[in-house]
Amino acid sequence: MSRLKEKIAIVTGAGQGIGRAIASTLSQHGATVVAVDLNLESVQETAVGFATPGMALACNVGNSSEVAATVAQTCERYGRIDILVNNAGIGMASNDGSDIFQQRMARRAAQFAAGEQPTVYADHTIDMQDEGWLAVMNVNINGTFYFCREVLKIMSGQNRTGSIVNISSTSALNGEGGAHYCASKAAILGLTKALAQELGARGIRVNAVAPGPTDTPAMAGISEEWRTQIAQAVVLNRLADPSEIAKAVLYLASDESSYVTGHTLCANGGMHLL
Repeated sequence: MSRLKEKIAIVTGAGQGIGRAIASTLSQHGATVVAVDLNLESVQETAVGFATPGMALACNVGNSSEVAATVAQTCERYGRIDILVNNAGIGMASNDGSDIFQQRMARRAAQFAAGEQPTVYADHTIDMQDEGWLAVMNVNINGTFYFCREVLKIMSGQNRTGSIVNISSTSALNGEGGAHYCASKAAILGLTKALAQELGARGIRVNAVAPGPTDTPAMAGISEEWRTQIAQAVVLNRLADPSEIAKAVLYLASDESSYVTGHTLCANGGMHLL
């Protein structure tokens, strides 16, 4: 299939999960994909499976110098960039209070199970230190901004049209999750709309995908009971497969969505209805 034939694409966070599925899907549809991840070994494994030969690069998306070098290396090798998918993201970090929160929620659940009136609350933010807050914000929103900025220098400098797809989350819409995660993913939606307004006259489209609960390695550590509860909160009664999120990205990256910009595509199984 060649919906993206001769297109050059960068996909961040491509070492596993949704990012790997996106990179592989774009490759299957003809794009030459530069797969980017903090873990070089993981992203090299992703690139091995490409239908169209591409490249794997290690990059800390929260480091603007590394981002600039990655974009420059891509442009040096391929001469242009047509598609950018900002998928790299984290949901927690050291000293963000997540460990205390999980312990607290376990005690709260035990009180419910015992038929007691809970005296433990779902507090998280009060234990979130600056370091933890900033780490999540740096990867999720700063990393997205850094890659957008560097890729747009290439697109605008060569007067090329293009497509940017930013991966947000349903948490940006319903507030379910840590405050740092929800805030960073909501910021991505604001950035997407601002860039769409700014770049429309150039023919550069900027959209977002807001996935719901997805069966990724990040879900592997939770209990089957918790997975069931998450699935039951979804209208379709199941978690998404990463390939389903990748197909949403494929649509926005391709010319099939040529009149779509500034849009948030909610691939969440009906978990949150706009």
